[in-house]
Amino acid sequence: MVERALIYGRFQPFHLGHLSLVKWSFEQGFDEVAILVGMASENYTPRNPFTAGERIEMARLSLKDSGIPLDKVITATIPTLEISIGCAYYVLSYIPKVKAILTRNPVISKAFADAGIEVITPPIFNRNEWRGQYIRELMAKNDSKWKNYVTPSVVSYIEEINGIERVRKINSED
Repeated sequence: MVERALIYGRFQPFHLGHLSLVKWSFEQGFDEVAILVGMASENYTPRNPFTAGERIEMARLSLKDSGIPLDKVITATIPTLEISIGCAYYVLSYIPKVKAILTRNPVISKAFADAGIEVITPPIFNRNEWRGQYIRELMAKNDSKWKNYVTPSVVSYIEEINGIERVRKINSED
């Protein structure tokens, strides 16, 4: 039987911390990873500037850049939800069966544990810089340092979709 881990997040954008978590999950012996893009119904906001489809594209580009076979990763989306045990069951209906969720979020941990899913707390991967909020702040300031925190293909993709301009406009105080 396939042992699959769930990584559930907003991925705004999909950065090297997320990629490190995917790699770590394989190092822990999981056969596959399900990446679930949350808050898929919210985009073009300061906290969620990228669409669900764009975030899936960024995840796939990051995986390809790192040589991770795409047949080992399942991507799915889910709309914005309140977190509860009912939410955990709902989330689990959107993805194939998973053995565990990899999360450091205590609320998500509790909801999924209550739903009978093993919770694994992964290590912290360079959290000061590999953090979506920080990367978006750099983008809003037009500071090219953000490019150090995503893979090269994600840099190209964000530039291609005018993502920096979008983040800057969304965060402007006009």
